[in-house]
Amino acid sequence: MLKQNGHYVILAALLLLALGVLVACGPAPTPQTITVVETVIVTKEVEGEAKTVVETVEVVETVEVVETVEVVKEVVVTATPEPGRATLIVGMAQPPVSLDPADHRSRESETVIRNMFDGLVTRDTTSGVHMELAEAMDWVNDTTLEVKLRQGVKFHDGSDMTADDVVYTFNRIIQENAIDYPEPHTSPRKGLIAPLESVEKVDDTTVQLNFSGVWPPAMQLLVHQQIVPQAYLEEVGTEGFINKPIGTGPFKFVEGQLDDQIVLERFDDYWGGAPDLEPVGPACVERAIFRIIPEASTRVAALLAGEVDIIQAVPAELIETLSQTPGIQVKTAAGTQPKWLELNVTKPPFDDVKVRQALNYAVDKDLIIEAIYGGRAVALPGPLSPYNNFVNKSLSPYPYDPDRALSLLEEAGWTDSDGDGILDKDGQTFAFTIDTLEEWRPLAEAVAGMLRELGLDAGVRFWEYSVVRDQLLACERQAYLDDWGDSAFDPVGHFEAKWASFVEGQPYGRGNFSCYSNERVDELTKAGETEADAAKRQEIYDEAQQLVYDDAPAVFLILPDEAEAASARVQNWEPAADSRINLHDVCLGAK
Repeated sequence: MLKQNGHYVILAALLLLALGVLVACGPAPTPQTITVVETVIVTKEVEGEAKTVVETVEVVETVEVVETVEVVKEVVVTATPEPGRATLIVGMAQPPVSLDPADHRSRESETVIRNMFDGLVTRDTTSGVHMELAEAMDWVNDTTLEVKLRQGVKFHDGSDMTADDVVYTFNRIIQENAIDYPEPHTSPRKGLIAPLESVEKVDDTTVQLNFSGVWPPAMQLLVHQQIVPQAYLEEVGTEGFINKPIGTGPFKFVEGQLDDQIVLERFDDYWGGAPDLEPVGPACVERAIFRIIPEASTRVAALLAGEVDIIQAVPAELIETLSQTPGIQVKTAAGTQPKWLELNVTKPPFDDVKVRQALNYAVDKDLIIEAIYGGRAVALPGPLSPYNNFVNKSLSPYPYDPDRALSLLEEAGWTDSDGDGILDKDGQTFAFTIDTLEEWRPLAEAVAGMLRELGLDAGVRFWEYSVVRDQLLACERQAYLDDWGDSAFDPVGHFEAKWASFVEGQPYGRGNFSCYSNERVDELTKAGETEADAAKRQEIYDEAQQLVYDDAPAVFLILPDEAEAASARVQNWEPAADSRINLHDVCLGAK
């Protein structure tokens, strides 16, 4: 087991991973024939036009080597926009799951939906909330919010938006089995506005939202609800609506498939958008396409080839390279998807708090941030994002301290009794598997490597989320590396999902994959949801975070920045912390 110098081995491995150089150890040096694979991005003439393409060149050499090395070398040239194209094209990393504003819990869906639909309120690129379809909002009392709607707002079919549409929209969300296709079911969005009990029409331009109690995060979470047209939806039904959605947003649906691309065109009668988020008026571009390109290297190549104008989810290891590429701009925003390694607290070895705390000390988060994310991430100071409006500012990330980790493990009975480099206890080795998704491979393998360095036999296994989710909620997995969105910048919508005890059919614990349960944390979580005084809410959440921090149901890892890249001709574009792309303001300049 490497204790003194082993950490530098991990550092080297991570740096090689970040640089795209994969090293496999081999026997003693002998003359070998190796193939150097160069992936080269070049500009060449294709069918009479200049195109930027990706080519792979294999060079066979006979050399004396200590290790067999595959080198991936990128030669970056100026991006070449497709000649004559005026349509704005966005390369998305994942497909939307639905274009029905009431029937998803997906950032990708909301990205497309927000360009076709408006809500009562909207969010800027950080955490600011702004009036959109609501002209004014006033609390009549602690539980009743009166909303005055803008007049002259039209849906894409030319009909006027009225209070009836707002009432209908929220009833589809909060009423049981209100969505009738493909079979009756309750809106997945209901949990985002759980205290909303009813919506009443006062007149054609006024509605009242009635809550079961005081609900401080109302404005932040109403951002995620968009208004639909009652008459059209009742005429065509849910199936007809999702095949041709109609909203009040800056773009209207033309055609598309969820797993391919969604084609939109400018809505010329658009009312203009939130008045205090300039520019106001119709969208800048006439046509926009959301194209699904899951493979990161393919998205990057498409951007360089001028086939798309904006790409999401730029791989951390390519940010610096793209930043130095002529014709490309890279921008980042503070992220809202914290990542952690959740530990199943109901089964050995993670039923021991000392073991869980030890793992927090065993992971060098600063090294991961530099080696994998190029410095564009922050270490988590516990169970909330450091950018959450109610983060406990007295908490600091667990420091990297392998000696402290080993001491805690020894206190828990884990030692290397037979000298084989692996810790053991009562005849059992400390062996476990980190379950995760393919998109988090570099992070999961880095964490596993650091834990192996400490003497834990940690492996990594990859899943589809739809397959592993039920097993996680059933407490059948040992450890799961994942993230959970914190885009409301409020503990509500996040804290009760990850750290409250699981309750079937309720929002509590729906993402609690560590199977963690602390009665006091549950009490505080519910108290924070209904406390109107901001200072008292802070005290409540400070205590809750401290308890979770000490109980350590997870290894609190990092929060990466959101990174996007675009052609230099893309104007008025900024990535958002909640990773949604608002195309209303974006223009395409000269090539």
